[in-house]
Amino acid sequence: MKTFVYKGEYKDRKWFLVDANGKVLGRIASRIASILRGKHKPIYTPHLDLGDNIILVNAERVRLTGKKAKKKLYYHHTGYPGSLKSASFEKLIREKPEWVIYHAVWGMLPHNKLGRKMVKKLKIYRGSEHPHAAQKPQVLEI
Repeated sequence: MKTFVYKGEYKDRKWFLVDANGKVLGRIASRIASILRGKHKPIYTPHLDLGDNIILVNAERVRLTGKKAKKKLYYHHTGYPGSLKSASFEKLIREKPEWVIYHAVWGMLPHNKLGRKMVKKLKIYRGSEHPHAAQKPQVLEI
């Protein structure tokens, strides 16, 4: 039996709509990362971008389990000496909920050119409104 390897450019991308209302951040991020990579398709090939587009709505309503909402910290460094900054999940979900989900999904994708191309297919919105109605997205239950 020979291993199937897809060759060429993939044109048939679908659009999925995901509602993050009350969903756990890690579970939703791992499912989104899998769809962005194309692992749900029988023609999955690791070195090609065969994934679909994701529209995520209600980003501010995502949650964490246990006491992680208070304890979880996100760090970044500005590049200057002694400038390590931190922010809690509670603060970031109020100010930048799109970034929290983007950060979780990006951590589950390859950190190379291919991963950067994949993460561009993820569209994240705070409320339930999105400007992608023309793409006729299918609702995806996670």
